[in-house]
Amino acid sequence: MTTAAVVVGDLATDVVARYELPLAAGSDTPAHVRILGGGSGANTAAWLAASGVPTTFVGVVGADEAGSTRVAELAATGVRASVRRAADTATGSVVVLSRGGDRTMLSERGANRLLSPADVDAGLATGAGHLHLSGYTLLEPPARDAGRYALAAAARAGLTTSVDLAAAAIMRRLGAGSFLDWVRGADLLLANVDEASALVGDGTPVELAVRLAGWAGHAVVKCGAAGAVWASAGGEITEVAAAPASVVDPTGAGDAFAAGLLSAWLSGGSPEEALRAGTRTGAAAVGLVGGRPAPPRR
Repeated sequence: MTTAAVVVGDLATDVVARYELPLAAGSDTPAHVRILGGGSGANTAAWLAASGVPTTFVGVVGADEAGSTRVAELAATGVRASVRRAADTATGSVVVLSRGGDRTMLSERGANRLLSPADVDAGLATGAGHLHLSGYTLLEPPARDAGRYALAAAARAGLTTSVDLAAAAIMRRLGAGSFLDWVRGADLLLANVDEASALVGDGTPVELAVRLAGWAGHAVVKCGAAGAVWASAGGEITEVAAAPASVVDPTGAGDAFAAGLLSAWLSGGSPEEALRAGTRTGAAAVGLVGGRPAPPRR
């Protein structure tokens, strides 16, 4: 039986601009532009629900039209939305510049930074057995305090916990020591190579995963087209190759990977089974525009 999950994190409007020619600074570059629901935490929640995991998302949006639309989109994917509407604050938004397998993001946190412990408590009251925290929540207060509260409260309640690290450049500015202290004791840490390096220094993916596992029960390093690595605090190492993929847009691929991995792990799957599920879901994500699965047909 699959364990129900609560995802604490960000919900935002993504403006995804896919372009092929080099950017013409100070001029125009042709692009395909779409406005979509986004936010790392919300993306993971949507992919979890699509994988059959009963999922509740906890977050904050503004009391604006964008907020209403983003919540409705998330609910349409099968996610239970425990989302507070904050007055006098805009819903978060992200401009995504996507070319080939790379993407660059310009982010406005907006209402996401207002996440509170009370919001977290509402999500925990749903009876989930696992809490997944988006690393973006830890990037600035007061949301950081709510993120740390979420991990502590979930552990006290007997839930397993995972954190998907985010924004390597910002983590470097905050300091590795502080960030590692905030996630110490989580059952599972997930990071891409750049994010892991920002916290534990340079090394091979295996070395990075082993070092991160020293701060948690398990750690996974996502290596994109090179696959992924799982390391446990007890010293076990598992590596898998990437699943075949046709890349349209890499937006949200890491969020989808996290969801696929968690869906298998929460169903009792082995590290190898979880990694393979993650790579399959990540491969599906890069074949779509934006960070979400298509809503189920009604």
